[in-house]
Amino acid sequence: MRTQINVKYLDHPDIQEADSILRSCVHCGFCTATCPTYQELGDERDGPRGRIYLIKQLLETGEISEKSQTHLDRCLTCRSCETTCPSGVKYGRLAEIGREIMEQQLERPFKQKLLRWTVRKVLPYPSRFGPLLRLGQWGRPLLPKALKTKVPARQTPISWPESRHERRMLVLGGCAQSSATPNTNAVAARVLDKLGISLFAAPEAGCCGAVSYHLSAHEEGLAFMRRNIDAWWPHIEAGAEAIVISASGCGAMVKEYGEKLGQDPDYAAKAQRVSELARDLGEVLVKEDLSQLQLQTEGRKTAVHCPCTLQHAQQLGGQVEQILQKAGLELTRTRDKHLCCGSAGTYSIFQPEMSKKLLANKLEALTIDNPEQIVTANIGCQLHLGSQSKVPVKHWIELLDPASS
Repeated sequence: MRTQINVKYLDHPDIQEADSILRSCVHCGFCTATCPTYQELGDERDGPRGRIYLIKQLLETGEISEKSQTHLDRCLTCRSCETTCPSGVKYGRLAEIGREIMEQQLERPFKQKLLRWTVRKVLPYPSRFGPLLRLGQWGRPLLPKALKTKVPARQTPISWPESRHERRMLVLGGCAQSSATPNTNAVAARVLDKLGISLFAAPEAGCCGAVSYHLSAHEEGLAFMRRNIDAWWPHIEAGAEAIVISASGCGAMVKEYGEKLGQDPDYAAKAQRVSELARDLGEVLVKEDLSQLQLQTEGRKTAVHCPCTLQHAQQLGGQVEQILQKAGLELTRTRDKHLCCGSAGTYSIFQPEMSKKLLANKLEALTIDNPEQIVTANIGCQLHLGSQSKVPVKHWIELLDPASS
């Protein structure tokens, strides 16, 4: 693709990267076949190829319309197109750069700005999000059905094992997960404890930065990343074997710290080391001897949902299934595994209609074999699927710790 970047963007720190990504696109259109929004709407501008043209137009003319903004907003950034693309176009990164410039170029209506600001100032902070969630859980029986389904039931906290092993790994507490499903990491700690690994958290660490960064508040997102690096660094120097992330969305972001902070002279080297140590929980379990867990393999029929951030961003599709089958669990058939469930971070908040359509499609695809439960690897997907699923939706690690069921 030929490009001619507008002179007013030539000093933008990411413009050369954006230009290179644009030039790598050969217009083949394979990406449209695996794009959830294109499959629903059939509009070229709601597919990756069309959105690439919209970003190209913005960077060349210096202008963008509200219609173009709508098409870019409707992108899930699921990155299914990246898995499909034969040319290796880094669409997700191009979308990040294009959206940041778009936010600076075109002012949003007040209601949109207020909602986006509110989400950024509440969701990444457990001390703010947690009390609001507990209030909703307390009043859940009184809520209308439409709201009740969005409020997950409160979990009864379970205990963490004592840190007693020579092998030690950090774990990211995160933001929404630490409030909505705090037992996910507790169960992970219990499972790893049986495998001779102690899991521990650095209390000063928090949100991975994805919420802010994906809402084009890049500097705000980078500040979260730096805080986590500062919290983890003493433990890394003390010999922590890995940084385990049980939410695949957070894992995808932490693995990009080295890239995101690559131009920061104070944090570039540390960020790169953090990314090298980052492991999805499945990457840890797949290498261990699961026979030590002494599982009772007779359980409920289970459908596995693989989040986009696991299969497309981290390229770890099929790993959870491998682990669960290795543990002797019965998995049911599913279809359209590559298509997003509609959660996509904060997407379900800002694009509720499209999100609901994708959710209905995904639940139909997951339940073709009548499973008795669904498991996933990301907190956003877990809550989103659970809001409409007729069967329980859990994090997959819970199946490896029968005591937590």
